[in-house]
Amino acid sequence: MAAPYYCADSENGDHIGDPSEDSLFMLIDDLNDTDNTFVVVQPDQDDPVWFASVAVLDEGGYEIVRRDTSRREHAVTTETSINRIAHDLILWIATRHRPGRPARLDQAF
Repeated sequence: MAAPYYCADSENGDHIGDPSEDSLFMLIDDLNDTDNTFVVVQPDQDDPVWFASVAVLDEGGYEIVRRDTSRREHAVTTETSINRIAHDLILWIATRHRPGRPARLDQAF
């Protein structure tokens, strides 16, 4: 079996290699405001160039942070729908660089 490209880790110690949208949904759904307040998704390597995190907000909902140093991206948003968060994260992760795969070149035609 190949090594995972990325992994998701929650504060309570849950760890999933190459999580699916459904797996992300379950990890986020398990978050609470006492002992499991965040999930981090990042490449399964030392010193990753990108990460995304989801954290429970005191006032309800979630804060989503997406950072990719190779693209100079840093975005912080809030959302209440776990479905939306998991879906958006899977789409964002799909556009990240994967080792062994050529970097995507955005070109205007």
